[in-house]
Amino acid sequence: MKRPRFTRRSKQSPDTEHLIRLAMNLSQSSSRIEDNFWEMQLAALIDRVLAAGDEATLNGALDHLYGVGGRAYDELADLIESCCESRATDNAEGVAKQHDVLLIAAPVLAWSRFTIPSGPIGATELGNARVHLQAHVLAKNARLALANYFFSPDQLPQSYAETAALTEKLAKAALHDRDVKIDPAQMAETVNFLSDTRYLIGAVATVRGAPLFRWQEEDGSRAEATKQWRLQGGDALRPLLPACATELLLPQPYHAAAREADRASRPYSLRAAVAFLQTTLNVAATDLRAVVAPFYDRQIEEYRIGFTLEQASDVIHGVVWPLLENEDEAAETPAQIELVLREAGMKTVVALDERFPLEYCDDCGAPLYPNPEGEPVHAELPEEQAESAPRHLH
Repeated sequence: MKRPRFTRRSKQSPDTEHLIRLAMNLSQSSSRIEDNFWEMQLAALIDRVLAAGDEATLNGALDHLYGVGGRAYDELADLIESCCESRATDNAEGVAKQHDVLLIAAPVLAWSRFTIPSGPIGATELGNARVHLQAHVLAKNARLALANYFFSPDQLPQSYAETAALTEKLAKAALHDRDVKIDPAQMAETVNFLSDTRYLIGAVATVRGAPLFRWQEEDGSRAEATKQWRLQGGDALRPLLPACATELLLPQPYHAAAREADRASRPYSLRAAVAFLQTTLNVAATDLRAVVAPFYDRQIEEYRIGFTLEQASDVIHGVVWPLLENEDEAAETPAQIELVLREAGMKTVVALDERFPLEYCDDCGAPLYPNPEGEPVHAELPEEQAESAPRHLH
C-alpha cells in the first residue's frame, strides 16, 4: 500500500536507476499511446524484479521518487501494485483461452469484547462465501479461487514479492475454479485488538477482455453489489466471527480493498470504542468525553483520541486515527473525528492544538493518549472492568 516515505541515502543499483528513469518518463508522457509504451517497459522490469524477490530495488526507487516529488512516485507505486496483484496468462493446461487474473480481498470490520477470530475457514463457510461472491460481486462467467484462511492484518503479505507470490498461487487455482489451502503453521500470530479488520482473499479469472466484476456488466452496479454482499455475504461470514459486531466492505482489487479498509476502520474504531465503553462501564455515550490531539514524529503522523468519563480526567480508553496517503495537518481531520463521535452519541469532544510527540509506553509499547489537561498518558480501564477487556485496546 502506498504510504509516505522518508528518503534514505544509499547507493542505487542499475535496476533501481532504470525504474526511476522509466517512472519519470511515464510521469512526463502526454498521450495514452506514449503511456502504454512506458508502462509496458516498466511492467516488464517490475515483473523481473518481483520474480527475483528484490524488494530493496523497488523500495529504493520509491524512496528516491518520493523525495523528488511529482507524479513519478504515484506512477511507479500504482504499477508495482498492479504487477503484484494481476496476471495475464497464456493458454494453460485445461484452459483453452488467455485469461486475466486479479487478486481480490473482501475486508470485514469487526469489534468485540472477546478475541476477534482469524485462521482457517471451514469448507462449508468457504463454499457459502464463494456462492455469494459469484452471485453478487463477480461477473457471470468469472472463475474464482479463495484462500481457506481468514487473514488478520498481521497475516497479510508484508512485501511486494510476497503479494506477487500469493497472486501467482491463487491465479493458478482460479483458472480451474479451485480454492487454495493455506498452512496455518506458516502464518504470523494475530495481536488482539478491540476493533480490527479481517480479510477473505481470492483471485478472479476471466477470458481476456471480459468483465471481472458484476458492476462491469450492463445491468450491474457497484451500489447494488455492495448492498447484496453486505446482506448475503454477511450471513455467509458471520459464523467466522462469533460474538463480534461486523461491517462488510465491498470486495475489490487487493490493494484498493486494503486502502479502503484502512480508511473505513478509522471511524469504525471510534464507534466501536463508544459502544465498548457504554456496555463495559454501563454508561451512556453522553457520560463520556473525548480528547483529540495531533501526534508528530518528523511530521504529523496520527491523531490520538483519549476517552474519559465526563467528570473525570483519567483516560480509560484510547484510539489511534492514522493519517493515510497524502493527508497532513491541513486536512479537516479533527472535524471529521468530532463528527463521528457526535454521531455515536457523544456531546463533549475537546480538540487540543499542541504538537504531541509520538510516544509509547516504555513497559508495554501501547500508545499514550491525551488527557483533558493536555498530557499524554496510559489508557487504563477501571480495575474491575479491565480483566474482561481485550489486552490491546488501541
